[in-house]
Amino acid sequence: MNNPPQHAVLESLDVKDGCLQIGGMPLTRLVQRVGTTPFYAYDRKKISERVALLRRSMPPEIQLYYAMKANPMPAVVQHLAKLVDGMDVASLGEMKVALDTPLSPHRISFTGPGKKLEELRSAVASDVIINVESASEMERTAQCGEELGMLPQVSIRVNPDFELQSSGMKMGGGAKPFGIDAEQVPSLLQHVGTLGLNFAGLHVFSGSQNLNTSAICEAQEKTIRLAIEIALQTGVAIPRLNIGGGLGVPYFPGQQPLDLAVVGKHLHGLVHEIRQIFPRIEIAMELGRYNVAEAGIYV
Repeated sequence: MNNPPQHAVLESLDVKDGCLQIGGMPLTRLVQRVGTTPFYAYDRKKISERVALLRRSMPPEIQLYYAMKANPMPAVVQHLAKLVDGMDVASLGEMKVALDTPLSPHRISFTGPGKKLEELRSAVASDVIINVESASEMERTAQCGEELGMLPQVSIRVNPDFELQSSGMKMGGGAKPFGIDAEQVPSLLQHVGTLGLNFAGLHVFSGSQNLNTSAICEAQEKTIRLAIEIALQTGVAIPRLNIGGGLGVPYFPGQQPLDLAVVGKHLHGLVHEIRQIFPRIEIAMELGRYNVAEAGIYV
C-alpha cells in the first residue's frame, strides 16, 4: 500500500514545551491577552527572517516590493515598510495604509484593472506610481494630472505573450484583464511624454503561487528579454522593471518549499545581462504571500 503524500513541515513557527510560540509568547497566553477567538496572529521576527532570506538569496541589485493585497493589516505593513524597498497596492484603502509608512510615494505603486476616475485622481494627488493597464487608463491619468497641475508617475503594466507555467493564477499569456498586450506597448510608450506623464518603468507579472523552480526561472528570463526588446525597439530608457513575483508556499500534501537559491542564482545572470545594456535600470521583485503567509496563524 502506497503511503499518502505528506504536508511539508512548517518550520517557520517555534514550538516550546509542546506549545506554539508567536512572537516569543506561548499561544495559550496570547489567547488570554487578546481575550477572544478567532483572530489572526503574525510573528514580526518570522517576517523579518523571510525578507532576510530573500536578501541573501537574490542578487544584491534586486529591490524587494511587498504586494499589500496579500495582507494589508496595518501592523504588518508598518513592519514590512522598514524591511522592503517599496510596496504595491490594489485599492485606495491599501494606498492610505502604505502612505502612512515612512516609504516615499515614489516607492508605492498602484496596480489593478478598471481603476475608477476618483481612484486615479487620488493616486495622482498622492504622487504614487500608477501601473496603467490600458490606453484609456493612461489618458484618464493624464487628464487627472492636468486638472491637478501635477506630473503623474506612470508605469506600464505589460500583459506578456507567455504565462508562468504551473502557477496558481496565470496573469499573462493570451487575453487577460491584467495589463496591456505586449505588442501594443511600444506604440503606447511613444505617447507617454506627449500626454504629460512621467514614465517610471514597466511592470510584468505573469503568474502567482508557483513552486516550480524551472518555471519561475523561465518566466523571469522571458520577462527580462521582453523588457530589453521593448526598450531597444522604442529607444526609450526603462528606469525600473518590476518582474513580479510568483514565488509560492506549500499548501497541500506532497508540495515542497521552493528552492530559493536556484532562483537567485539564475536571476543573478539575468540581472548581469540586462545591466550590460542598461546599466542604471532598477529591477524589482514584488512578493506578497511569500513574505507573510508562513509567519502567521489563524487561531
